[in-house]
Amino acid sequence: MDFMGVMHKVGGWAKAVTDFGLTVIMALVVVDILFPTSSLIIENIAIAVDQFGDQGVAGLIALLLFLVLYRRG
Repeated sequence: MDFMGVMHKVGGWAKAVTDFGLTVIMALVVVDILFPTSSLIIENIAIAVDQFGDQGVAGLIALLLFLVLYRRG
């Protein structure tokens, strides 16, 4: 198997793990809405968004870069 084949396979695995993680996060959001403070996921998301906001323009650029890279995949 050539290098590009290996990179394609590893990229596929990384995408699968990322998609699984996002599915788990969305499920925990639903659980936290139905049973408040059971998983604290909404509070953790709020903290992460606050940290991006505290960094000002640099945080906004980092967030936009993350979204562009995620959408591209």
